[in-house]
Amino acid sequence: MRFLPVLAIVIGILMLAGCGKKPTTVPDGAGSTATGETETGAAAGEGQEGEGRSLPGASGAAGGGPQGVANVIYFDFDRSDIRPEYASLINSHAKFLAGSSAIKIRVEGHTDERGSREYNIALAERRAQAVRQALKLQGAGDAQLTTVSYGEERPSTTGSDESAYEKNRRVELVYGR
Repeated sequence: MRFLPVLAIVIGILMLAGCGKKPTTVPDGAGSTATGETETGAAAGEGQEGEGRSLPGASGAAGGGPQGVANVIYFDFDRSDIRPEYASLINSHAKFLAGSSAIKIRVEGHTDERGSREYNIALAERRAQAVRQALKLQGAGDAQLTTVSYGEERPSTTGSDESAYEKNRRVELVYGR
């Protein structure tokens, strides 16, 4: 009987050890990652900075949301508080959501590659929750909002310099129905 808990622990460790980080590659001249998702912002080379990926059945141009308003909020290193320059962006999205309860949005938290995987997942979650709370305070409905924490797993830009890190410390607002 003592053998079963030890076996379960060993199997769990082996499963976690097999979950390595998968590199994201960008083909030359293309604006998509190996998974077929479109990169956002300046990394894609065109379009408005902050255009988010769409959920299946997304409405509107550029992934939905209010016209002419970016879908990405950037953060300072190791911080989850929203910078003051994003207050009007959040207010625009919240008003748009408040205008139609049928519209849903996924709040995706991201980090740069620095720090452990566990720490980055937690930091990305705090960032996503901060944006979610700000949207709710401005009038968006709780049922319209879901959050996802990707940590460092979905960088918008590759590289190990400060300009790449700045683009990867973000929350993306992804619209769908």
